[in-house]
Parts: sequence; C-alpha cells; structure tokens
Amino acid sequence: MSQSLQGKNVIVTGGFGVLGRALGQSLLERGARVALLDRAEAPKSLLDMQNLLSLGGVDLTSAESAKAALAQVAEHFGRIDGLVNVAGGFAWETLEAGSLETWDRMYQMNVKTAVVSCQAALPHLLASPAGRIVNIGALASLKAGQGMGAYAASKAGVARLTEALAEEVKDQGVTVNAVMPSIIDTPSNRADMPEADASRWVSPAALAGVIAFLLSDEAAVITGACLPVSGRV
Repeated sequence: MSQSLQGKNVIVTGGFGVLGRALGQSLLERGARVALLDRAEAPKSLLDMQNLLSLGGVDLTSAESAKAALAQVAEHFGRIDGLVNVAGGFAWETLEAGSLETWDRMYQMNVKTAVVSCQAALPHLLASPAGRIVNIGALASLKAGQGMGAYAASKAGVARLTEALAEEVKDQGVTVNAVMPSIIDTPSNRADMPEADASRWVSPAALAGVIAFLLSDEAAVITGACLPVSGRV
C-alpha cells in the first residue's frame, strides 16, 4: 500500500467503533501515526500498538475534555496534522411519534462533537505544514426519507460546518472536507436490515480509502467539498 501519509499525525474521533477502527488501521498502513479518541474506554486490543495512541474517556461535547485530549496527542506525537470526525450516532424516528429529545441528541452527537473537536484542533492544525479536517456527513442530508428527519438535519449541519470552516481557513494552509456515505456496511446495519443487499453498501475499508486521500498532500487543492460516497445504493 502507498505510504501517502508517511510522517502525518492524525486524530480519529469515535475511534473505537467499526469505522473508527477500520480507518485507524488504514491510516497506519499508509504511514501515519494515529490517535483514536472515544468516550468509551480503550479496548485492550488497541493498546501498545506501534504508532497508535488510544485515548478513552474523552467527552467530545466538552471543550475542556477535547482540548486536554488533543494536548495529550500533540505532546505524544509532537504535532497534529489531521482530524477526522467519525464520532456520531443514528436514530430512526418519525416526527409524529418522536420526541424533541431525539433532535437534541442527534445535534449533540453529530454536530456538537464535530464543532468542539474542530475548535480544539484548529490551533494545532494551523501550526502544521498541511492541516487537514475530514468530517463524516451522510448522503441522507441531501434527501431525507421517512424517520430520518433528526439524523439528516444533524448531518446537514455537519455539511454546513464543513463549508463555513473551509472558507474561514482556506488561506491558512488547512483544508476542510466531508464525506457523505450512503449506508456503511457494519454489523449493526446488517442486523437492522437483514433483507438488504449489503454488497451494494459502502465498506468501512473503502470509505477509509477516500478519507485517506483527503488527508493526503495530493488533496491539497480540495477544500469545502462534501463528497458523496454512495456505493451502489
């Protein structure tokens, strides 16, 4: 595999989940040093791995918690070159039968975690020779189906955050982009949709490859993009 990220230090939030782990492995294979951040405690399988720092107990809705975690990463690796905001969640709920709490929860999990992480990372990324931010949006943010209102609205917020921040820092050496997958092939999605053809979905490894490109020097001319990654859905 190409060492396209050799010498880069990249943070992945939501790092202990299916996508976070797959992305971390992909970035390591491309030569990066990787910090996985998550609210959960770090699994033993992710400890004591070369070029991998796993930090659990990080509350990304708290500016103080995020800043402390990023300071620890910067001290460990020397600098931070990239941030990938994987942390988030999903809820299916109709408006008629749903609750305002679901809308608040989707905002907290999908938008606020990204905002807090970006704010904590920016001082470090602006000091990097080539800072990169990649947010995880969703194709559903372009056209929401039934029961997808709260989730799609929160992911639309991620897209607008991506565009606004890209404009803010476009002359300061930092790019900001988002990927918008359709359905990611995870065990939970297979369990929720047992009759679906999962071969048409986006595998975590394939999505990780797109993210890795956006983190690379080759993607320096791309910023403010919200890139659909739809598979064959």
